[in-house]
Amino acid sequence: MRQRRPGVGMTGFASLPPVVAAEPARSELEVLREIHGVLAGERFALLTGAGLSTDSGIPDYRGPGAAPRAPMTYQEFIGDPENRRRYWARNHIGWSHLRRADPNDGHAAAARLEHRGLLTGLITQNVDRLHEDAGSVNVVDLHGRFDRVVCLACHRRYSRSLLAGVLEELNPDFLTEALAAGVVEMAPDADATVEDSELIAGFVVANCPACGGTLKPDFVYFGENVPKDRVERSYAMVDDAAALLVAGSSLTVMSGLRFVRHAAKQGKAVVIINRGQTRGDDLATIKLEAGVSESLTWLAAELPSL
Repeated sequence: MRQRRPGVGMTGFASLPPVVAAEPARSELEVLREIHGVLAGERFALLTGAGLSTDSGIPDYRGPGAAPRAPMTYQEFIGDPENRRRYWARNHIGWSHLRRADPNDGHAAAARLEHRGLLTGLITQNVDRLHEDAGSVNVVDLHGRFDRVVCLACHRRYSRSLLAGVLEELNPDFLTEALAAGVVEMAPDADATVEDSELIAGFVVANCPACGGTLKPDFVYFGENVPKDRVERSYAMVDDAAALLVAGSSLTVMSGLRFVRHAAKQGKAVVIINRGQTRGDDLATIKLEAGVSESLTWLAAELPSL
């Protein structure tokens, strides 16, 4: 039996090993061969979204079967201490579940594509750090990373695991009581829903140990801008590529869609692999509705090295 190991960052929703990638269906193989014809002999940029991490047990936002959600915005978080209390209470529960997921076959395939010289770089909208766990190196964590928190006052950064210990000291019985109250939903940002409002109201929030300022997860909230350096680095990856491959993203938010539009404007091939409609479908050279893990695994095995 495969031994479990501590995850890095958010890595850790599933208590079972990641889903093993299945063989693509015959109809999917036909489209994959078309994709092979577009990408073979070329270096391409890879953009990934939440659909890649679902096989690691991490739920996505907008895929088939995903529960409707209204994540807290940056303005809501910084504007109201009660919102921050509610966020950190729910996040503390989510973290206790999300810290041990492992990379799946799709993450491993992305790392192989890079190691064989096929990628100009990897842009991920995920904050789970599973690409890095799988061995990918040239990665832009576009929306940040869940294994750190940042102080909004002094800008010091701390590990999320360190904060977990502090929150447990401040709220020693909270997790036990929360589990008894019932967790009804988890999400890729480690949010969790608890019905007991009195339990949430009693949660003690930790402040920055250096200056007493407000701590925030070190990722981009809805309503917050992606740092300019990450955007520029991502554009450079697309500029250096002959094509852009999108895997597991609905491209609903502009932070990812802009790179599809950028590649299409340059006349480069855009390949999208995603279950369900995306905002970039009208710009796609080829669109494949299939599992991301099995598709990337097939491409990593069949595309020639450069």
